[in-house]
Amino acid sequence: MIDFESKIISREVSQILWEIEKTVGTAESCTGGRIAESLISIPGASKYFKGGVVCYVDEIKERLLDVDAQVLEEQTAVCEEVARQMVKGACKTLNTDFAIAATGFAGPTGGTKDIPVGTIWLACGTPEEQVTLKVEEDHGRDINLAIATHKAMQMFLDFLKTETGYVEEVKKY
Repeated sequence: MIDFESKIISREVSQILWEIEKTVGTAESCTGGRIAESLISIPGASKYFKGGVVCYVDEIKERLLDVDAQVLEEQTAVCEEVARQMVKGACKTLNTDFAIAATGFAGPTGGTKDIPVGTIWLACGTPEEQVTLKVEEDHGRDINLAIATHKAMQMFLDFLKTETGYVEEVKKY
């Protein structure tokens, strides 16, 4: 179930994408489709949300999103560069203007000494420009995933507002 604050963010994203007539897709590893779920929680999402790739393993990141195998090998899938490449790959594969990506260790296992559980890299943007955010706290799997999804949507909303110069019209009464 999506919380109230997340629903507001989804509605704002929906409104902007609807008005600027642009599309978005997702590339999700650890979040497993939760970002896509957040995007489609608003009626009419089919106008701007084209689809998502749940790429839980490196093979799918490489095959469907063109993530560089060497980067995966040298930096692991949990790094900023992979998140950026997932955005670019999703825009290409899904033929969208924008994409949102998440890759990380949600827990309770999977982390390493250098990349502990709770480390999740988020990215959003266009093929030409991406912004990233690193989530680093471990609150247990379910909360880690909820936080990552929420932060990904907020980051995308902020990116959209910056890119489009979107300002909500103030209603005068």
